[in-house]
Amino acid sequence: MTVRELMDDGRFRVVSPGENEDRKVDTVFCCDLLSVAMGRAPSGCAWVTVMGNMNTLAVASLTDAACVILAEGAVLDETARKKAGEQGITVLATEEPIFETALEIYKRL
Repeated sequence: MTVRELMDDGRFRVVSPGENEDRKVDTVFCCDLLSVAMGRAPSGCAWVTVMGNMNTLAVASLTDAACVILAEGAVLDETARKKAGEQGITVLATEEPIFETALEIYKRL
């Protein structure tokens, strides 16, 4: 599955389109503790979290996540949204819980 396929899925609202829509999503990763995500998020993952802040974007960049999916209605503030655009990070959002979001992505991989 690619980032574009997630964007077109209909389940997610595109917060920031990012720069690499053809990027392959290799796995799904769930974590809300940024220090843990920094050490364990695999490259190419769709990272599902409720942490919608600048530090989340930094960790996504450091870990080379394919995209960030904000679950449970979490949002990026305007400054973070602009930063995601500047850094080319794809950020999607959903009202669904973290587990259900991750499970649906996992089923499609």
